[in-house]
Amino acid sequence: MRRLLLGCAGLLLAGCMVGPDYQRPEAPASIAFKELQGWKPSAPADALDKGAWWSVYNDPELDRLERMIDVSNQTIAAFEAQYRNAVALVAEARAGLFPTISAGGDATRSGSGARFGGLSTNPSSGSVSRNGTTYTLSGNINWDLDVWGRIRRQIESSTASAQVSAADLANARLSAQATLAVNYFNLRAEDALAKLLSDTVDAYKRSLQITENQYRAGTASSIDFVTAQTQLQSTQAQLIGVGVQRALYEHAIAVLTGQPPSALSLAPAPLATDVPVVPAGLPSTLLERRPDIAAAERNMQALNAQIGVQTAAFYPDISLSALGEVAGYPLGQLFNLPNRFWSLAAAGTETLFSGGLRSAAVDAARASYDQGVANYRQTVLTAFQQVEDALSSLRILEQQAQAQALAVASARRAVTATLNAYRAGTVAYTSVIVEQTTLLQNEQSALAVQQSRLVQSVNLIQALGGGWQAGNLPTRDMMDVPSAFRP
Repeated sequence: MRRLLLGCAGLLLAGCMVGPDYQRPEAPASIAFKELQGWKPSAPADALDKGAWWSVYNDPELDRLERMIDVSNQTIAAFEAQYRNAVALVAEARAGLFPTISAGGDATRSGSGARFGGLSTNPSSGSVSRNGTTYTLSGNINWDLDVWGRIRRQIESSTASAQVSAADLANARLSAQATLAVNYFNLRAEDALAKLLSDTVDAYKRSLQITENQYRAGTASSIDFVTAQTQLQSTQAQLIGVGVQRALYEHAIAVLTGQPPSALSLAPAPLATDVPVVPAGLPSTLLERRPDIAAAERNMQALNAQIGVQTAAFYPDISLSALGEVAGYPLGQLFNLPNRFWSLAAAGTETLFSGGLRSAAVDAARASYDQGVANYRQTVLTAFQQVEDALSSLRILEQQAQAQALAVASARRAVTATLNAYRAGTVAYTSVIVEQTTLLQNEQSALAVQQSRLVQSVNLIQALGGGWQAGNLPTRDMMDVPSAFRP
């Protein structure tokens, strides 16, 4: 039997694999990113940590929150469980390459006539026989030979699907990290807005004091005093309203880190002033740096292997079986040579007519593969668009930030000059109100631009894959089960 099994193993290994071998289809790509032409990042990062990409922002609080995602984020936990399930399916498919071995045994007690001590007496014949127990042990081996590669194609498909799950896990992790970073910078922007409005309230209080002094001295009308008071109160109300949006961002951060909103409180802190920008590199490298592209590419191989699985149904199914059995009475006679029985069998089955079922299954598999190719190419195009969008946004926002800074500086000078002129009695207080309102609007615009620049820098890092590489995907060897003959 050993020689037979070894011979069958050789036949299995020498068997062909029907269906097309996978080759990665071409994807649309360009030589360089258009939005990089004639532009250099103002604060480039020479290297991006392949793990903690958020470290480029040099924010300890952000670092602490980001590191909680892998530990507590429930979306990540769900994708991780999905990946483990996919690896188990690889082991399940691989088990089909090996024979199924089963064993059984039984004990049968039998006898006839009246029992007297250890003897059995038959009254009709007068004969005497002994009651006894017959013991039986049996073993069975069944082996479905993968001559045409159906099982091996299924293993190939399952392995690629497990790699898809691994890439999905990486993509979910990157998405959660980027979402947290965006929410964090939005929250800090609310803190900065609260600080701006608080400083403005203080400035308006001083302006109110000036108008009150002018009013009491009889050099200003009550209208100026009431107008200044209204301006102060409306700004105070605006300051209170900042807390609404800040609370929403804080709650979102808590959920992303796997905590109930009531368990997380972040102390106010300033918004970052530096905007690190990661070099984009060449478009061709993007195909290896984004987990969603890797997932789409691995999905194509899984679908391609399914064509082979369905094609193998056209060929005969060949299997081997072996049976061995020993039976004896009493137990000591169980393994005597005359009590042994064995058999070997080979079988082949072929479906002669199925009404076009197999051809339809192959056509469906090919259509699914073509759909996977189209999805892959669309994923690549979307990735290029996202990088170009982030690059153009950063380039334009940097120019806007420079222009907005000049506008803020001019508005501040205008407020100082107008307020001095009001004290001298050469302009009406309405001129002061106009200039102060213009200053606040410009300062808020400058803050919004800085907020957008930080958000777009996170978007760029996410669009570039966050330091992830396709080489991080688990290989088939990494998914091997320690023992191929485990139950």
